[in-house]
Order: sequence, then structure tokens, then C-alpha cells
Amino acid sequence: MPSVDDILEHIGEFSFFQKQTFFLLALLSATFAPIYVGIVFLGFTPDHRCQSPSVAELSRRCGWSPAEELNFTVPGRGPAGDTFPSHCLSYEVDWNQSALGCVDPLAGLATNRSHLPLGPCRHGWVYDTPGSSIVTEFDLVCASSWMLDLFQSAVNIGFFIGSVGIGYLADRFGRKLCLLVTILINATSGVLMAISPTYTWMLIFRLIQGLVSKAGWLIGYILITELVGLSYRRTVGILYQVSFTVGLLVLTGVAYALPHWRWLQFTVTLPNFCFLLYYWCIPESPRWLMSQNKNTQAMRVIKYISKKNRKPVPVSLQSLRADEEVGEKLKPSFLDLVRTPQIRKHTLVLMYNWFSGSALYQGLIMHTGLAEGSIYLDFFYLALMEFPAALIIILTIDRVGRRYPWAGSNLVAGAACLASVFIPGDLQWLRVTVACLGRMGVTLAYEMVCLVNAELYPTFIRNLGVLVCSSMCDIGGIITPFLVYRLTEVWHELPLVVFAVIGLVAGGLVLLLPETRGKTLPETIDEVENMWRNTSPSVTLRKSTHLSYDLLCNLRG
Repeated sequence: MPSVDDILEHIGEFSFFQKQTFFLLALLSATFAPIYVGIVFLGFTPDHRCQSPSVAELSRRCGWSPAEELNFTVPGRGPAGDTFPSHCLSYEVDWNQSALGCVDPLAGLATNRSHLPLGPCRHGWVYDTPGSSIVTEFDLVCASSWMLDLFQSAVNIGFFIGSVGIGYLADRFGRKLCLLVTILINATSGVLMAISPTYTWMLIFRLIQGLVSKAGWLIGYILITELVGLSYRRTVGILYQVSFTVGLLVLTGVAYALPHWRWLQFTVTLPNFCFLLYYWCIPESPRWLMSQNKNTQAMRVIKYISKKNRKPVPVSLQSLRADEEVGEKLKPSFLDLVRTPQIRKHTLVLMYNWFSGSALYQGLIMHTGLAEGSIYLDFFYLALMEFPAALIIILTIDRVGRRYPWAGSNLVAGAACLASVFIPGDLQWLRVTVACLGRMGVTLAYEMVCLVNAELYPTFIRNLGVLVCSSMCDIGGIITPFLVYRLTEVWHELPLVVFAVIGLVAGGLVLLLPETRGKTLPETIDEVENMWRNTSPSVTLRKSTHLSYDLLCNLRG
């Protein structure tokens, strides 16, 4: 009996139906971008200083300009350019006393302002921004600045839990049902977050968004790759991720047009309600239906696809079999991931590279929001770099291989981070150029680990290996906000130094892995242990490459 891939060869592997479905699911992928990296705009931290009603009254009475008010009443920078005093402390002075004049009012109290006592901000803060962010509305600065880190970590905690749990439900109850449920919950929680009256409620709804949004993105990834033919599976998988990049570009424009975080959150969330119409547009995966022994329903979906593609199903192919014959199955164990020397090395290197990819990708985006210059232009330029990264992957993985481009991309990302530390601030164009190279490098590395992970494990622990290793991606996302925002308070460039070390180490570790270009996916532990010895290309390269992407689609994180 024929498999789904056999039938798709006759009714269209990537014809009208698949193109239409890809477009619809690509829109879903694009709307995931504001959730993944929206912190740059939602959590933007502008220059700020302590608010004082008495200072405001004195400034009004004296007719000071904003610059004069800052010069006369706000503490200067601390040692080594530390901005903490000017942002988080104020002079402990009675600004209502009549002895204070309008020209350098503090001169009569102390010959040196550094001798005046400082205290915390007692009346909130004044923010130098025409818009608003969660930082300005909930005063997530100074002693409360860690709450911004927690906001981004919460969504990554949701990614970690949801991608595993909902991934299981998608295998149990179907791709389409779980996709629609995650879309509904994501849209509802996003709107509720936009109208949250307190930080606590906002954090709760952001966590809920994390629980369902990445899982929904992964289900969309799985669904589109299960609906296309074998020869298009890898390319469609890459282009689905490219649509996420398009979402980054759109997010930049929307954030520029809507500088107020609540309106921005509303605008990027509302399109998700339109995706509920996919109930009538996208069928269930015929591969999943077959895995549940629902062959009649699977054939009904296939006939629907053939009708949309205007290519009839041959009579000889109107019965189905599973893509893989059921045979004796080995039970995977977590110990299998570290039991033998080569697999143990693969596991440790891959776990680190998932962590480093996530930390550098999210970390560089967050650091962009703290850099001088236009946050919108910098974000836009860096997002553009993901397009050549995807193109490089498509052009090199079957020609050059995986190992050297992967290692090189990590080294480029690390070197770019390190170089940025030493570029003077007045050479903004050079900083942006180097940052673009770093962004392209980390994007390429991130995409490459997705591909190679499945190719380095034997069949019976492949999904387990991808699941365990890729979980470090979300762990990296949980830690990264604290790395960026806390280390920046010590030294603005310190996060870049840390990211440089992480990237350079990742590049070196990749060289410890074997090249997988031209090799079939290993079936047994012995084949993995002997991968270094077997360097001859395999005639089943094409199938191996596409299958590794297919297996990646079934990862849960």
C-alpha cells in the first residue's frame, strides 16, 4: 500500500493547496515575533530621574528650562560614569525653603554637591519619552528593575512548559484542534495583558501567552511540513522560520507608529483572532490521522488536497499505509543520552549550543534596546540580517556541509560581540555593521543546530535527544534577561563580553562533532559511535536531510 509521500508525488507535493496553507501558517509564524522579542519595545527603558513636586514648583517659579532643572536639581553621574545616582537618587533637600535662589540653588547649602545627602525617589520618576512602556507605567526601574527581567523570563518559562505539554496533546488529539485552542488562548491572554491594571496580572497573562504561543508556532511548523512532499519539506521548514523574520520587520514599523505599549500589544494581538478562521481553511494532518488508524479520514483529506490541486488520486493509490512499518521498538531512556562516549559528547555539545543560540539571539536583541541611537532603525537593520542567514543555510548545507559553517557562524557571532566592545560610540555606523554580522552569525548558528540535532542520534532516542537538548533553548531564554539587564548596570558593554565568550566556546565545541553531510540518519548506537570513521557519502543523502527536518518538526521545545 502507498504512503502519504507516494500519493503526494501524484497529486502535488507543493501545489496550490500547499502554497495556500503555507501562506496562512506563515502569517501565524510572523505573529509569534512580538511575543518572542517584543520586550525590546514593550519594556523599553527611557532616561529617567526622580520626580519631586517641590522641584517642579521651584522650576515653574524660576522659569527654568528642562536642561536648567536637570543641571540644578538632579545628582550627577557617579564614579566611572555610573548613572545610578541620577536615575535612582535625589538630593535630601527641602526645596520649599525660601533661602534657595533661582541661580544654582544648592550653592548656598554646600560648596560641593557631592557632600549633600542623597535619598531614594519618594514620589516616583519622570521619564524622558513621548510614549509609554511597561517600565514607565509600572515604574520597573532602580530597585524594581528586576521585575522587567522576570517579565521576559516568565514568557520563556511558559515556552519551556507549554511546548512539551501541548506538543504531547498535539500527538494525542491532533494538530488542528491544538492549533486552534492555542490560537484562542494566545489571542485572549494577549488582549487581557493589554488591559491589565497591575504588574501581577500582566505577568500572569504573559506567562499564559508563553504556555501556548511557542507550542502553537511549533504545531504550525509540524502541520505544514506534514502536508508537503518529501522534496519540499526542508525548504518549507526554513521558509516558515523566515516568515518569523518578516514578523520582526513588521513589528518594528508597528512599534514606531504606536509608541504606547498597550496599543502596541492590542495591535499585534488582535490578528490572532482572525486565525480562528483556519478551522474552515486548514485540514487535519493526514499523517497524524494515519498514526491514529483513521485511514478513512486521512483519505478524505487527501482527496480534498487533490481537488484543490486539480490532480486526481490514482485508483491504485486510494489505500494507505503508515510511513513507517511497526516493528520491535526499543524503549528510550535519558541514560541513553550519556551512556556511551560519542553520544554523551553529542548531548553535551548540542545542549550547550541550544543554550548559546538562544542566549545570543535574545540577548543581542535585548541589548539593542539599551544601545544609543534609534532603537527602531537598529532593530530593523538587524532583523534584515536573518534573510542572508537563511539563504546561506540553503546554499551550503548540501555543498559545504554542516560542521564548518556552523562553527564559523558561532565564531563570527562571538567575535562580533567582542569587537563591539572596543568600537567608540561616535562610530555608530561601524557598531551597527558589526552588530549585523553578529546577528547573521547567531541566526545561522541557531538554524543549524535545529538541523544537525536530529542527525546525531540513533532512531530510538532521536526525538528524546532533540527534546532534551532543545529544552536548553528555553533555559537560555529564562536566564538571558537577567544577564543583559543586570550586567548592563555594572558596565554597559559587559553583556557583550559574556556573549562573546559564550559564542566563541560554542564555535569551538562544534568542531568536536562529526560532519553529517552525505550520511544517512543513524539507526543504532553503534552507528553513532562510529560516525567519525565513516566519512563516505551515502546515496540516501536527500532522504536523510529531509527526514532530519521532519523529525525536528516533532520536537517539543
